Amino acid sequence: MKAEIQASAWFEDLYKQNETKHENIPWARQDVNPLLQTYLDTKKVHKGKALVIGCGLGDDAFALANAGYDTLAIDISQTALRIAQKRFPDSNITYEKQDIFHMPTKYVEYFDFIFEAFTIQSLPREFREKMVEAVAQCVAKEGELLVVAHKKELNDGGPPWPLTEVEIGQFDAHLQKIDFKLVTERSHISNTRFRVLYKKTA
Repeated sequence: MKAEIQASAWFEDLYKQNETKHENIPWARQDVNPLLQTYLDTKKVHKGKALVIGCGLGDDAFALANAGYDTLAIDISQTALRIAQKRFPDSNITYEKQDIFHMPTKYVEYFDFIFEAFTIQSLPREFREKMVEAVAQCVAKEGELLVVAHKKELNDGGPPWPLTEVEIGQFDAHLQKIDFKLVTERSHISNTRFRVLYKKTA
């Protein structure tokens, strides 16, 4: 088993243990991420192909589909995908079990909008640069990527392993940063979150 797949295998176990009740899935708001909702509220036109990485229970994918995107929701956990489909049975969302490190070649520069929240920080730091590259290569020319992640503070225990400014800045090598915000929200992980919007220029 490849190291990065092995590092993410615990997701399936967690979702299986909480398939009936979802309260013990730490990142599951069971509502759209408010930092994604801000993006949807501010931008007037939503069209094209969207990707949600690590879609979990499906709320963010549902919000994107409702906004007008042709939405693909991926997760490493088949159980998570099953839960999401049950929660949003009538939505126009395509669900696929995919590993972001090994996306099909058809998805290279394919998506007009990508949402990545908290997935990078859930994997050990040695996979960080590889994942940044994998996410960035899926953004279409003139497409946008919204990244949400906890900012590293004093505690370095994990998972998750919050990002430093240098680490999230690795996207700058692949994409143009068009909006950068630090958002305060109380959390046992970190009280500060990155909300960074990128664009792939031609």
